[in-house]
Amino acid sequence: MALYKTLTVNNTTKVLIWKIEETIADLQQGISLTESNTARLQSMKSELHQKGFLSIRHLLKKVGYTDFDLVYDEFGKPHLKNGKFISITHSFTFTAIIISDDLPVGIDIEMQREKILKIAHKFTPIQEYNTIANVTAKISKLTIVWGGKESLYKIYGKKKLRFLEHIFIEDFRFDDGKTTGEIRFDGETYPYNIQFLEFEGFTCVFAY
Repeated sequence: MALYKTLTVNNTTKVLIWKIEETIADLQQGISLTESNTARLQSMKSELHQKGFLSIRHLLKKVGYTDFDLVYDEFGKPHLKNGKFISITHSFTFTAIIISDDLPVGIDIEMQREKILKIAHKFTPIQEYNTIANVTAKISKLTIVWGGKESLYKIYGKKKLRFLEHIFIEDFRFDDGKTTGEIRFDGETYPYNIQFLEFEGFTCVFAY
């Protein structure tokens, strides 16, 4: 089984990343699903989504949980029954979870694609990135910004936030591997730490 990377964020928070290289039959070994999630898995038309769904359960197993410990609220946000915080992400051949004993958390994995240049204006003031001449670097930076905003959106866990108007990512240097972000909504400001890493053409961003 392909646990790709484990990151210790702090004493109470951990990130686990899985690289999907197994067959569905392989991924079904050693895990149990609730009745509703068995039906959910069977309803998935995409083999890639099925593999992502199953590999998440293997990540849970790595930190001592099962599918039966996971519940989803009315907005689709995952929670652990013991009250600890969790966030989940899947992109093509990678999945990841972040779990924290005491901090709300969010995580996102994205494949680095040129497509992001076309949609960037929908989630960030694109003029701020026009000074980046290198297209690859611009794609990389915009993917981190998107991942950061997606992570904060997952922490908030409701459907009212707009990426452009309510979620803000502080500028950063690639070498730092970290920045900060804020949710500004309904007269309140919520600050968070953000970390990021790149591997095999993918970007992983997580917030806490």
